[in-house]
Amino acid sequence: MEWQPDEQGLQQVLQLLKDSQSPDTATQRAVQQKLEQLNQFPDFNNYLIFVLTRLKTEDEPTRSLSGLILKNNVKAHYQNFPPTVADFIKQECVNNIGDPSPLIRATIGILITTISSKGELQAWPELLPQLCNLLNSEDYNTCEGSFGALQKICEDSSELLDSDALNRPLNIMIPKFLQFFKHCNPKIRSHAIACVNQFIIGRAQALMNNIDTFIESLFVLAADEDSEVRKNVCRALVMLLEVRIDRLIPHMHSIIQYMLQRTQDPDENVALEACEFWLTLAEQPICKDMLSGHLVQLTPILVNGMKYSEIDIILLKGDVEEDEAVPDSDQDIKPRFHKSRTVTLQHEGLEGGDSEDIEDEDDDDDDTLSDWNLRKCSAAALDVLANVFRDELLPHLLPLLKALLFHSDWVVKESGILVLGAIAEGCMQGMVPYLPELIPHLIQCLSDKKALVRSIACWTLSRYAHWVVSQPPDSYLKPLMTELLKCILDANKRVQEAACSAFATLEEEACTELVPYLSFILDTLVFAFGKYQHKNLLILYDAIGTLADSVGHHLNQPEYIQKLMPPLIAKWNELKDEDKDLFPLLECLSSVATALQSGFLPYCEPVYKRCVTLVQKTLAQAMMYNQHPDQYEAPDKDFMIVALDLLSGLAEGLGSHVEQLVARSNIMTLLFQCMQDTMPEVRQSSFALLGDLTKVCFLHVKPCIAEFMPILGLNLNPEFISVCNNATWAIGEIAMQMGAEMQLYVGVVLPHLVEIINRPNTPKTLLENTAITIGRLGYVCPQEVAPQLQHFIRPWCTSLRNIRDNEEKDSAFRGICVMIGVNPAGVVQDFIFFCDAVASWVNPKDDLRDMFYKILHGFKDQVGQENWQQFSEQFPPLLKERLSACYGV
Repeated sequence: MEWQPDEQGLQQVLQLLKDSQSPDTATQRAVQQKLEQLNQFPDFNNYLIFVLTRLKTEDEPTRSLSGLILKNNVKAHYQNFPPTVADFIKQECVNNIGDPSPLIRATIGILITTISSKGELQAWPELLPQLCNLLNSEDYNTCEGSFGALQKICEDSSELLDSDALNRPLNIMIPKFLQFFKHCNPKIRSHAIACVNQFIIGRAQALMNNIDTFIESLFVLAADEDSEVRKNVCRALVMLLEVRIDRLIPHMHSIIQYMLQRTQDPDENVALEACEFWLTLAEQPICKDMLSGHLVQLTPILVNGMKYSEIDIILLKGDVEEDEAVPDSDQDIKPRFHKSRTVTLQHEGLEGGDSEDIEDEDDDDDDTLSDWNLRKCSAAALDVLANVFRDELLPHLLPLLKALLFHSDWVVKESGILVLGAIAEGCMQGMVPYLPELIPHLIQCLSDKKALVRSIACWTLSRYAHWVVSQPPDSYLKPLMTELLKCILDANKRVQEAACSAFATLEEEACTELVPYLSFILDTLVFAFGKYQHKNLLILYDAIGTLADSVGHHLNQPEYIQKLMPPLIAKWNELKDEDKDLFPLLECLSSVATALQSGFLPYCEPVYKRCVTLVQKTLAQAMMYNQHPDQYEAPDKDFMIVALDLLSGLAEGLGSHVEQLVARSNIMTLLFQCMQDTMPEVRQSSFALLGDLTKVCFLHVKPCIAEFMPILGLNLNPEFISVCNNATWAIGEIAMQMGAEMQLYVGVVLPHLVEIINRPNTPKTLLENTAITIGRLGYVCPQEVAPQLQHFIRPWCTSLRNIRDNEEKDSAFRGICVMIGVNPAGVVQDFIFFCDAVASWVNPKDDLRDMFYKILHGFKDQVGQENWQQFSEQFPPLLKERLSACYGV
């Protein structure tokens, strides 16, 4: 007997569905309660499917809602449905997939997908054959409904469909879908391509077997009159470019011609999909060969795509010039990510270590409109192509740029400024001759009457900051700075934001060049404090922190401290411990404390105490959560990470002055817990702090060493690069303080360090820190480390030849010299590498120079003049000169 609803029950369910469409919250709450009661009765779900599929007299929204409530029940309780109920629902879905209403068809499709995603594809073996069979129906609704469901299943379960678990149904499905590329209805053609597209990136075998048919079928649809079909064709070609470029190469020139047309498609969604093609092509090695001949067509198309559309301007409130008094809404503010401290060394010619294992976030010219659109995609494509073609792109661009940059329509002029910024990185060399004329024009645009022109000019100028700073300061730096500071106080929030970000970039490039203007800069930044709404305030903290990083101790003047500290401390007192705005403020204060050094002393105690409190609160909350996850929320550990990093900043800036603060707090106990946290970023920051405290107040660290050392040993795991890096560095700092007492612990850490320094593909930063620490361990415990010398001497020498003379390098090289004294045989095989490393010193201290001298001459005497002659013949000329000039060998 087939299930039939009870009339009274049916009326009750319908009433419930009507009530749930009511805007009244009390009614809504009653509906929720009623739903929970009805879910106790399994056949309640039969009523829901019955309303969806059979009650054709009801209005569509009510029927669809019934299906969506059923979908939620399937999600939450499907495993408890009795088999009779589950079977009734499945059967009703398949029988009604061709409902005349598109809304009902789509709802049934979602329901089918939800059931199949509950692991039911295996338990519902007849589903796929039934749906594929229904595709052959003469009835359009049935065919479209089945395709809609199949498309959702392909999206959700692409991997499963290509697995043995289901006997690889794709072998039948892919050829079937390909037949429908020729269907007379555009909606069906579009579904068919969308289904096949789900299997490109995963390189499903069934698709690879039919790849040529697929590509031919795409070419047939290239000029389809339906925009959805064209969009799916473009999407397919972009993905094929990534995974099967070999199959596209024979047709590449016609594909490029096609994509040039589609990038100008009247439908912006099609144009956007096509524009992705250039981004993807730029990453392929064949890009240059394939595109060279087409640049003359492509360049103007991309440039044209970089204009704001009318919709963009409305969304960006492009006609609103003054909005500084309008408060920000919370969704305007993107979550920000704190970059935890990574200890790096200074390199020859480069300020600060360049740590390549830490990704830089991308600059984006207008990231408040975070949805990807044609303007952004065109700009990104021009940027990557400029990096591929370099100055070869300029002959195609310069004639266009001239017309754009001086255009009377602000929208056109704005797009020209964006173009100039997009090519800055790739075409810098070729642009240099034009910059003396262009930079003053851009600086003038900073006072344009349109806010969107002012804001893009800020961004583009920041992309040329490196060049500006390399010229005499009065020519460009001074006027640029003056105008940017005015923009920081602009009445438009978007301009404020762009100016603040651009100024931070300028600060990084200019460094101490800014010192003469500090008073003027600080006046502006402090004035902005009183003016900014929430979102830009966070960017302002960053600009102040970057300023402190860039000018360093020059900030430590009473008049500057008087200007800067009161507003920062006022904000600090205003914010609650739970407020995430503390993150950027703590980061900013960390930079300021490091720069001001002793100048920060009057402010350090309350800042130090609050950081310790933040760490303690977070640890306590984490403990409660781990014991009772049902009663407590998980803490946001960023509070603890940022606080640990600020404590590091205080230790670095204040040196031994932090000693009494450490003495009066329980920071060592807290550090012991942080070092064992499950989250890598917490461990990373705690090892940085441990190393900093070791340097400035070892007397408080020393009693904990026996407990800390095994934890440090466990974290010498290069799977977490930055954690491993900081743990390695901290061990080296501890060794320098412990001296011979470090003997106890050499066995715990040395084997890991030797393994890391010999690993292929270890990032440079980690190699350098590992080498320094091995050298330092050898310096304080030569008897324990020297026997291992031959296992690490070669990578040790190659890792340290590029870092500049400093304390860390000094202690490490002393260690190597002492170890060579203990075990000279350990260096013989790789002596040329040692010579090269010695030659990397510009001016070692006198006693270290003597150590080098003795080792070099000792080796020379040992092997004899003739052998030394042969040996030194292998030296590159520069090395030979250097050793002979400095050490007389």
